[in-house]
Amino acid sequence: MLRPMSDEPDFNAVIGGKTQAREDDQVIAELAERQYGVVSRAQLRAKGLGQRAIDHRLQRKRLHPLYRGVYAVGQRRLRREARWMAAVLAYGPGAALSHRAGGAHWQIVRERGPIEVTIPNARRSRPGIRIHKAWLPGDEITVHEGIPVTTVPRTIFDLAGAGAPQREVERAINEAEVLRLWDELSLDRLLDRYPRHRGNRVLREALEKRRAGSTVTKSELEEMFIALVDGAGLPRPEINAIIEGFEVDAVWRDARLVVELDGRGAHGTAAAFETDRERDRILQVAGWRPVRITYRQMRDTPDRVVTDVVRLLAAYGGRLAA
Repeated sequence: MLRPMSDEPDFNAVIGGKTQAREDDQVIAELAERQYGVVSRAQLRAKGLGQRAIDHRLQRKRLHPLYRGVYAVGQRRLRREARWMAAVLAYGPGAALSHRAGGAHWQIVRERGPIEVTIPNARRSRPGIRIHKAWLPGDEITVHEGIPVTTVPRTIFDLAGAGAPQREVERAINEAEVLRLWDELSLDRLLDRYPRHRGNRVLREALEKRRAGSTVTKSELEEMFIALVDGAGLPRPEINAIIEGFEVDAVWRDARLVVELDGRGAHGTAAAFETDRERDRILQVAGWRPVRITYRQMRDTPDRVVTDVVRLLAAYGGRLAA
């Protein structure tokens, strides 16, 4: 005997559907965890989610649209890294955070204005995103803390090309060095690679200023300093004296004033950075007054250097006449 068709649900289908939904939710959660809480439709489809599954979660407010095909998972309040990631996802493979947004991600400049993204092909702009069209070689793009971004040299290069003031470019280079964001690709190689780039003049001048004194020898620095001291009528310091076990460049013992003459060639490395500061700390603990004077300061502002040395000698009991 045939049994009448039942209107009751197919429980196997229901259970199977719930299992699939849980698996899909797990896929979304794992992807979002790696991407600051944002995902793209293309990524979800590549993970096996169907259009209906994605649309269902949009309707249930479990996915929140940010850009076309890019969603926040679970909530709309996003940290800035999520906004950067969403902007890159909006343009798909080959896109990279760049310019000021890239610099903010590297922590070498402050973020302001729209999020900037460099893409290999011409595409339509999205609200809040400024796009730059450029095909980037492999050594000009990387992934930093999970976000595709231009490398530090390329980011600085782009900042200069976008019209950033020279002083800001100099600060970005300095911050990159302080944070030890080394890269095999140098700014000099980028200048050679793109000889007609808009920001080359600004970048070259910034590098020239930064490198001032990098080839000056220790003896040349000492001669410059002695010339300043003699010209001001000050007593000559001892040169290359031993203080607290360290050889210092110049010292006035009566004033307990130690002067270190910094040239970038000798003091510009990471190891020298650490050693110099350890020496300064030990000298200060022992009651000495270490002061650092650079080649560029002696070259560009010699009067200010002399004035400061005179005040330091006077403040700590040094003799002001030879």
